[in-house]
Amino acid sequence: MATAVATKDIKEFVFEWEGKDRAGKIVRGEIRAGGENQVQATLRRQGVFPTKIKKRRMKSGKKIKPKDIALFTRQLATMMKAGVPLLQSFDIVGRGNTNASVTKLLNDIRTDVETGTSLNAAFRKHPLYFDTLYCNLVEAGEAAGILEALLDRLATYMEKTEAIKSKIKSALMYPISVIIVAFVVVTVIMIFVVPAFKEVFTSFGADLPAPTLFVMAISEIFVKWWWLIFGVIGGGFYFFMQAWKRSEKMQRFMDRALLKMPIFGVLIDKSCVARWTRTLATMFAAGVPLVEALDSVGGASGNFVYLAATEKIQQEVSTGTSLTAAMGNANVFPSMVLQMCAIGEESGSIDHMLGKAADFYEAEVDEMVAGLSSLMEPIIIVFLGSLIGGIVVAMYLPIFKLGQVV
Repeated sequence: MATAVATKDIKEFVFEWEGKDRAGKIVRGEIRAGGENQVQATLRRQGVFPTKIKKRRMKSGKKIKPKDIALFTRQLATMMKAGVPLLQSFDIVGRGNTNASVTKLLNDIRTDVETGTSLNAAFRKHPLYFDTLYCNLVEAGEAAGILEALLDRLATYMEKTEAIKSKIKSALMYPISVIIVAFVVVTVIMIFVVPAFKEVFTSFGADLPAPTLFVMAISEIFVKWWWLIFGVIGGGFYFFMQAWKRSEKMQRFMDRALLKMPIFGVLIDKSCVARWTRTLATMFAAGVPLVEALDSVGGASGNFVYLAATEKIQQEVSTGTSLTAAMGNANVFPSMVLQMCAIGEESGSIDHMLGKAADFYEAEVDEMVAGLSSLMEPIIIVFLGSLIGGIVVAMYLPIFKLGQVV
């Protein structure tokens, strides 16, 4: 029994070719194929007689980040507005990108489009980089003949969303990085510095103060079990992050917990509101129906609490409830957003009003991040000073007592 080989299992490469067409004119180009014979056969079918075929060396690229997709979207929108054909735009963006992984991705999409696949269908083949929201907006743009305008809106949306994400990460990473540095410093002191003091104090033969004995006991634990301490902390952090990524229950728990955190919870909540309103405003502006638009909005908020609220809103809206009333029933949106949404529904400019709400909350996030940065500095200085200073004082107490005796 013959075994069929799936097309997707055949490894393809990018070949650069040069040849002559039927008129004798020299032509050049690129093509994806499994080997040189396949390239020759394809070119001959197209009426091209190849004279040179060379496999392009693909550098191992870095990981593709959302920032790369946002930049690509902005470049594609700019070139299409300037009247550059779609396939040529992909060529220009792909060649100009420094990340080989992005270049390969764009070449794959270009090949699909060149063979007759619609742009949104080509994007849907890469769900890791192009989510449902992205593909739906591109599809709406293709159907309405306003692809360049929607790509421009999509690029603006992605840039604003990534800006909020980076600000939230910077606000959260500052205290985390300080805690890590403090742990490393304390570990070095406990393993190398305190044992040296212990040898000196043992030679005195005197009774040591309670703080000194406490620090020395902790030092003994570090010296004896340092491998276990690092293993438990490192392994615990790894398994915690994996559970957060893979377990839906863990994600729901952490999303709720993050919103209830003091100070940072308010910041995360405002960022979720900003992303939610910005996403829905972008979908409305593209002419996507409300119920269909809500499919993408919940996931774009980046929080399960807002995802669950969006699903509830979608059910109520589909049964005839107004958007403002459904959002009010969800009990997660501030009154300002509800009021602006109500005004938008009454005036028929809901996308404009939601965009204004998004602008307001994005500005609020900016102000909170700036305020937190200035607030965290003295708190961190006090924390580090108390921690390191406490250890230093505990180790010098016996020396002070000896000085008093002398």
